Amino acid sequence: MRVRDVMTEDVETIPAGESAENALRRMHSRRIRHLIVTLGTEAVGIVSEGDLDALGTSRRFQMVGDVMNSPAITVEPEMTIRQAANLLRGRTIGCLPVMEHGRLVGILTTTDLLELIGRGAERPVASSKRWILKGRGPRRKAAVLG
Repeated sequence: MRVRDVMTEDVETIPAGESAENALRRMHSRRIRHLIVTLGTEAVGIVSEGDLDALGTSRRFQMVGDVMNSPAITVEPEMTIRQAANLLRGRTIGCLPVMEHGRLVGILTTTDLLELIGRGAERPVASSKRWILKGRGPRRKAAVLG
């Protein structure tokens, strides 16, 4: 299975010059935890709900570009789910922007992966096969204790 099969295509972006307070309000209203930060048409970083919460009351004076994680670690749509999951786990991050030919086409989050597992779409478990022992000979009867 590939990233393309699991990613969310409707990606929320925010300009780097937007206030951190507006970014947090937008996340809460859309019920998301990550925004891709753009400068013009280029994706330059990621800002997460945790990053903004950590600012406390000073977030109303901060710009998104000042608190974003940059550069963003990105993946291609043809990467396998296993590779992407290992990248998320290894870097301890919550999302990966999906880029194709330099253009943002989606986002893969830990929530997307958990939904995949919840649907039971992981590798199917083979049922156990019962082996028949040919030429085993007759079975002995259990001795009766008397």
